[in-house]
Amino acid sequence: MAKAGKPVQGATIIDVAAKAGVSAMTVSRVINGRSGVSAATREAVEQAIAELSYVPNVAARSLVTSAELRIGVVYSNPSAAFMSELLTGVFEEASTWGARLVLLKGDGGRPPAEAELARFAASGLSGILLAPPLGEAPVVLRALKGAGVPVAAIGAYRVPGATCVRIDDRRAAYEMTRHLLDLGHRRLGFVMGNPDQAASAERRAGVEDAMRDFPDAGVQLVQGDFSYASGLAAGEELLDGPAPPTAVFASNDDMAAAIVSVAHRRQLDVPRQLTVVGFDDTTAAVTLWPPLTTIHQPVRRLAAEALALVADEARGASAKTRTRRDRVLEHEIVKRSSTAAPPRGDR
Repeated sequence: MAKAGKPVQGATIIDVAAKAGVSAMTVSRVINGRSGVSAATREAVEQAIAELSYVPNVAARSLVTSAELRIGVVYSNPSAAFMSELLTGVFEEASTWGARLVLLKGDGGRPPAEAELARFAASGLSGILLAPPLGEAPVVLRALKGAGVPVAAIGAYRVPGATCVRIDDRRAAYEMTRHLLDLGHRRLGFVMGNPDQAASAERRAGVEDAMRDFPDAGVQLVQGDFSYASGLAAGEELLDGPAPPTAVFASNDDMAAAIVSVAHRRQLDVPRQLTVVGFDDTTAAVTLWPPLTTIHQPVRRLAAEALALVADEARGASAKTRTRRDRVLEHEIVKRSSTAAPPRGDR
């Protein structure tokens, strides 16, 4: 048993997570005795709790849950597969906290009306989660300004007054582009995401970083918006050119799936004649042939981490001890059957 250290004034679940080197979601699971945590991780969390003399605020939690911990989720995403993963993570973590979820949906990637958002923020919520792309939408941020509750923006960058939970999009896109270049591809296509999201710019920057390492290679940039329909249009544009790419990197799996569909319609073999890769690792990546090589973005974990941070603030952290921080989770490249070296004549 670890010896208790000097108490840390106002220590929160976030402090415990930082000391143990894990997420707030993992600390929550240990505190609540839930499964899915390794013995070594559980021991590290328990030691951090002891060293910080952190005591879960049961009284505060009881007050919050008796008044019903209500977490608002504002979402509007054109990718059904992405939203399915995100909402699953939110629902699973909400059950840990005994939280009630209140959903507000926009249409087609657009935010709800500003008046509707303002009413939502004033409806007695304990905290608010913003799903991409709404975490960076000006109308949403105006409506929630001064709401007086903790806010977490998933997949967003530098949102005033909110905790952002994301991956390193630039690094992930760099690594995927290098993978294609290392396979021998020198004519690449890149389908960009929604221009209103910082993550789209970060992914483009990662592609351009990698291309600078290969002066004999070129990339054609085509605008998309993360929807399947935009992927179809991008695929037609890329493959209609006089020297079409031998590999296409789409900024999400829905658009990558659309590229594969366009290739099949043109009787192109994927991957022998065209390599296609995506981003997110949603169900869309494995429900088509061939299954996509993609970047695994832990969407469920991002959502669960965001809810855990908001719930912890709502149930115990005072305004003085609340911290707004950029939480960055790990990503990885998942290699499947949609990638190969370019045709011999294009090497």
